[in-house]
Formats: sequence, structure tokens, C-alpha cells
Amino acid sequence: MKPIVVNYRKLKVNDLNIFYRETGPENAPVVLLLHGYPTSSHMFRNLIPLLAEKYHVIAPDLPGFGYTDKPDHQSFTYTFDNLAKHMQGFIEQLGLKRFAIYVFDYGAPVGFRLAVNNPEKITGIITQNGNAYVEGLSDGWNPIRKYWNEPTTENRNALKMMVEEGTTKWQYLSGVEDESLVAPESYTLDQHFLDQPGNVEIQLDLFKDYATNVALYPTFQAYFREKQPALLAVWGNKDPFFLPPGAEAFKQDIPGATVKFFNTGHFALETHVNEIAVEILSFLEKLPE
Repeated sequence: MKPIVVNYRKLKVNDLNIFYRETGPENAPVVLLLHGYPTSSHMFRNLIPLLAEKYHVIAPDLPGFGYTDKPDHQSFTYTFDNLAKHMQGFIEQLGLKRFAIYVFDYGAPVGFRLAVNNPEKITGIITQNGNAYVEGLSDGWNPIRKYWNEPTTENRNALKMMVEEGTTKWQYLSGVEDESLVAPESYTLDQHFLDQPGNVEIQLDLFKDYATNVALYPTFQAYFREKQPALLAVWGNKDPFFLPPGAEAFKQDIPGATVKFFNTGHFALETHVNEIAVEILSFLEKLPE
């Protein structure tokens, strides 16, 4: 097998430099990987080589995350609609006609917006702890729910602990049986970006706007019912934020969906990348090009 060469690129979309990782044969079926909070395309570093022999893999960093530009929250609107708008521009500028999407955490409401708006482009959906049902929301959301319901300065400031180093590390290790499998640079790099000037306010804006994703769940579910996209859910069953019933719920709207659970937490790729890759490759092989 040839060694996999990953290219690290930037593309200007609406005056923002979007960083992305790209590898795999140019003429192969495309897989778009969309990360979540508080991470970046770095979370896919071990998955990308496992997909790249047969697939053209593209993994961008969302605005406000990773190596993509992070304008001040007063000069840029940090909403999930706007993140999706920039990802729409990204896929259009790259000329992506058809692709499968892998969505995780924040990447799910971004990716599901893309799917609703571009159903003809989506060959399949892989959701890894990427929620679209109220059944999947744990009590871990309660402090953020409080901010949705009462958007006071006090409730906003109470969420600052969510962007602190201890919480970031906890998100990676919660539900993990063997912590030696979790690379420390994962949560260390995430924290590096969270600690950059102005980033806390960016994340607090997105915490508040996450309410719009829950409001769109019926729209996402209608898309699933009407279009019946091929869907694979691979889920860490000890995720403190997104519960297993959220994975099972996809079958309500897509009876043919495949749901697989892994004995791990939120960042399932840190501990189970090889097992998850087997499921993904099996799923992708069955998709139309």
C-alpha cells in the first residue's frame, strides 16, 4: 500500500480562510468530514488514512475552530446557519457534486443543513454522536438550556467553565475505559484554540445558538423521512451529552438505518477508530457514486 499523503490547504470563502485536510484519489467518491466542539479536523487524523485508499477525503475546520479564521464575534455572526452557509460556499468552490458526509457533534447540525439544502448531492450520512432528536439530549445540556430560556449575562458567564481546560479534557476522557488510548495532544490542541483571544465569546455565542438546531430537528427528521438517505450511526454509548436513544431514533425515520454502539465516550474515534473505520468502509462500499 502506498503511504498516504495528506495535504493541508486553505480556501477563501466569503472573505474567510477555511483550512482543510485533503487526501485520496481525486476521481474517487468524496467523503466530507465535519468536526464538532471544541475540536477541529485534527480529530480525524487517524481516520483519514484508513479511508484515503479508496475515497477522496476532505475535512475542513469550521469558522471559529482549528486553523480556520476566527473573526471577533462582534464582526462575524457565530450561528449554525452561518457556519452552514460557509460550508455551502466551501463545497461549491471545491465543485463537489456528490459526496457522503461524516458528521460529529456540531458537525451534525451543519451537515444536516447541507443535506436539507442539497439532497441531490448527498450519497450517504455517517453520524458519530451527531444528534437530531430530543431523545438524544442528556441532562448535560441543562446549563446551556437555561441560557437558551433565560439569555442573561449571569447564565452566559456560568457557561465559561465549559471552555476551560479541565472540562475539555473531561469531554475526551468521560466514558473511556482505557485513558491511555486518548492522545493528550487532542484536548491540548483544542484548548490552545479555545484560549486564543476572543474565542470564549465565540463559543458562548454558539452555545446560545444551538437552540436553533433543536428547533430544526423536525425539519431534519422530515428530510430523513422524505429522502431516506443511506445512514450509518456509530455512537459512543457513554457520551455524557448525546445519549444512545438519539442514535436509535434515526430508525424511526429511516427504517433501513444501521446503528452501531461502541463502549466509549463522546470522542469515539480516539479509542475505537479502527472498529469504526470497518463500519464506515462497509457502509461506503454500498453507496451509489
